[in-house]
Amino acid sequence: MASADINGISVRYEDSGGEGPAILFSHGFLMDHSMFDAQVEQLAGEYRCIRWDERGFGDTPAPGPFTYWDSADDAAALLDHLGIGEAVWVGMSQGGFLSLRGALAHPDKVKAIVLIDSEAGVDPPEVLEGYQGMVAAFEGDDDEAAEGVFQIVAGLILGDEQLSAQWIPKWRARRAAGVPLQHAAGALLGRDDITDRLGEITCPVLVVHGTADQAIPLAHGAAVEAAVPDGRGVVEVEGAAHAPNMTHPDVVNPALSGFLATL
Repeated sequence: MASADINGISVRYEDSGGEGPAILFSHGFLMDHSMFDAQVEQLAGEYRCIRWDERGFGDTPAPGPFTYWDSADDAAALLDHLGIGEAVWVGMSQGGFLSLRGALAHPDKVKAIVLIDSEAGVDPPEVLEGYQGMVAAFEGDDDEAAEGVFQIVAGLILGDEQLSAQWIPKWRARRAAGVPLQHAAGALLGRDDITDRLGEITCPVLVVHGTADQAIPLAHGAAVEAAVPDGRGVVEVEGAAHAPNMTHPDVVNPALSGFLATL
């Protein structure tokens, strides 16, 4: 992976190169750039695919507190670093949080958005409390409790045994290495509600959402598509949990290709 010194941190990224239109892929919480392997494999021949490790995940550090507005600034700065004027921002979950904010803070950088299992609002207090407990267990000294969290998170995000077997060891390794999670968790749990600003997002927006997503219900993604001025539809991925681009690329990739072809 390459690195770029952006906003006081070293951001790690991969760039497929090429002369085609640019796509910026932004991953979800506890994930990294590799969650878009299936999409890059499909699209890199025709598009310039940029995927990156956001603050606090993969090989990009989070040395202090930050917000998703900061992450949106990171994404825009990464495009500047690469000499890219605008890109289609594809964001899954927290990647969608920063993509929506990117469209508000840097509209000239956002040609369109593909929102994968994301939303504009915030979690209710009881959900926040549960997530806070999972973060505490993830970083605590109780190995058994941490393993339980890994299983719960894998079920929420992936709902797939084969993919869970790939990602749980990554989370174990992160915990064993003592990589802090609190700053990234602070951005997730303390994010602001931007629902009332969706009307300001004028670029085309496609929503892709798993019908079995327990972390962010389908209705929340559909509400974003309904509220933006140029919503381009909701692709419902039947039976998918929180990461349909990983579990159902056979549905998600054609939807992406079709949307990109209209831009």
